[in-house]
Amino acid sequence: MKVLFAVSECVPFVKSGGLADVAGALPKELALLGIETAVMMPKYSLIAEDFRRRMVKKAECEVRVGWRRQFCGIEHLEYDGVSYYFLDHEYYFNRDSLYGHYDDGERFAFFSRAVLEALYALNFETDVIHTHDWHAGMVNYLLKEEYRKKPFYQCMKSVFTIHNLQFQGVFPKEAVHDLLGLDISHFTTEKLEFYGDINYMKGGIIAADRVTTVSPTYRDEILTPYYGERLEGVLSDKKDVLTGILNGIDDVLYDPLNDPHIDYHYDAVNRDGKRKNKAVIQKTFGLPVNEDIPLISMVTRLTKQKGIDLIKRVLHELFEEEDMQLIVLGTGEAEFENYFRYMEHAFPERCKAYIGFHEPLSRKIYAASDLFLMPSKFEPCGLGQLIALRYGAVPVVRETGGLHDTVTAYQEATGEGNGFTFAHFNAHDMKHTVKRALSFYHRKEEWGSIVQKAMTHDVSWALSARQYQGLYSREIKGEAPCSRVKKALNNAF
Repeated sequence: MKVLFAVSECVPFVKSGGLADVAGALPKELALLGIETAVMMPKYSLIAEDFRRRMVKKAECEVRVGWRRQFCGIEHLEYDGVSYYFLDHEYYFNRDSLYGHYDDGERFAFFSRAVLEALYALNFETDVIHTHDWHAGMVNYLLKEEYRKKPFYQCMKSVFTIHNLQFQGVFPKEAVHDLLGLDISHFTTEKLEFYGDINYMKGGIIAADRVTTVSPTYRDEILTPYYGERLEGVLSDKKDVLTGILNGIDDVLYDPLNDPHIDYHYDAVNRDGKRKNKAVIQKTFGLPVNEDIPLISMVTRLTKQKGIDLIKRVLHELFEEEDMQLIVLGTGEAEFENYFRYMEHAFPERCKAYIGFHEPLSRKIYAASDLFLMPSKFEPCGLGQLIALRYGAVPVVRETGGLHDTVTAYQEATGEGNGFTFAHFNAHDMKHTVKRALSFYHRKEEWGSIVQKAMTHDVSWALSARQYQGLYSREIKGEAPCSRVKKALNNAF
């Protein structure tokens, strides 16, 4: 079986969020299962020069972008057992950021059609094209509506994964012709039309043979108006082929026993290094170095989705009522960035904030923390709580999406549970849950048991990769891969 991932970002090349982690880890896990896996993505100028020097040009092709004809170079790099193909176009991808440009609709229209053209130029007869989020959604749509009419593509199946339904790639009606090169018949409610505009994510959903989300709970949530972001009706029409498969993390990359970014290594059995890391980070941030004061962390985007407005309502009360420390690392809305700057000034021995993102520092914070707070309004899967579990920072989360699927509430009577949870998006429910978690911190034996359960929770990709393998197999229904089908037909004539 051959599977091609079409994705807009991928670790270790470029990253803006959790999508890149998935694209970097899942193909490697699939390759271990014997699936021939490749990844196709833009060749951004932001990719490190070391990687760019190692790329080898394999082919080139012409890509239609509406009425324009654009050149596309196709370069290859083998990394960790996976083939990566980079689609090269200087104008579209030589930018100072991955997204947020005035012509994103054009850039990813080019990318979507370039993926399909590159397959032909490379003679890469994949069985499944697995696309991710709106940036690649039109790959599925163009495959179904146009390219499957050509013999080379007729056997190819497509899977579309929704990582975050909030971001959909909505562009003016004119993009149907001017960017995608399609006629006006595609601008209908059954196809690309979306409240007077067109919607790339909608195109991916309606055209894919299978649609997945990144957790079982999020799969159910997005069928409702509250979480459906005005696409719940479209998703309901696809619910028979809509599956929730939980994300994992790369447990080799995120490993407190071998992580090169942290000062002291440790595991679930011998956690002395975690205690030492806590002292290091307290000193680094100018907090009192005291093992008995519980340290809570947040490594997050500072947005309402992440529940930061709940923090804002009750953090003063928590600092006044509890002996605790908080370290925040993240960037986002100015309101919340300024709030944490203010809290640093108001509570200099309790609260510290690093406004920005710094991967090595984030690892140090995970490794030092006693608790990890993630009170999201919605969370398709979540990466932070998975890393926190791996590093023994006990999660305190709201029961939504992937948080609900990965963190189970600690039950004092039975000793079961790997974290602390609350159901309602309510600041005082969150505050009560934080206080409950803190009440267990000084019960050293009981707390040690909770930490051990967190660290031994399986956060790897192993189970999820097998679920994807099964999904791919069901879609191609046990048929011989396309290349063998075509060879058999050729031999017959």
